[in-house]
Amino acid sequence: MNETLQRLADRAEIQDSLCRYARGVDRGDWDMVRSTYHPDAYDQHGEYRGGIDGLIEWLDKRFAGVDNSMHFLGNCLIEFAGPDHAFVETYFVSRRLRPPTEVERPALQPGDQMCREAWGRYADQFERRDGEWRVAHRIVVLETSHTSVALGGVRSSATPTTWGSRDVTDPSYRSRDELFAKAASGLRQGSST
Repeated sequence: MNETLQRLADRAEIQDSLCRYARGVDRGDWDMVRSTYHPDAYDQHGEYRGGIDGLIEWLDKRFAGVDNSMHFLGNCLIEFAGPDHAFVETYFVSRRLRPPTEVERPALQPGDQMCREAWGRYADQFERRDGEWRVAHRIVVLETSHTSVALGGVRSSATPTTWGSRDVTDPSYRSRDELFAKAASGLRQGSST
């Protein structure tokens, strides 16, 4: 039973790491992305191949000028190769909007954007080191990728929509911080009575 509980905890930690990666890339929170990899990890990611510092530099340049980004994680198969090693295959869909280039602009309406979408899988070797599961080796396997016109894709502040942002001013960060402050305040109040 203890082994079963440990495996369930391991699975939850691995899946949390994958979700932190998606949030980190989508928000441009490179420290969060870094927290999902071991310092000596290797990533084969599109045309990039190398270590984590280079990956983050490559991602930062790749996402420059991107209005929004969304990673959706799907099927996640975790196969343990021992107590501290797991092969993890996670399906993903990645979408982001960007302004059209000068070459693309003449064929579009003023409110249009370009949408890049990719479908694929993260083929990850996770390792637990110092009690923490992180990616040691990743291969991004693409199934399809395309760019299309996002008709009316420009965000309008005139609509009553809560738009996301590609940084720590995103509404999710504020909501998270409010909850943690409220919880900490409640803990302090509870300990003084």
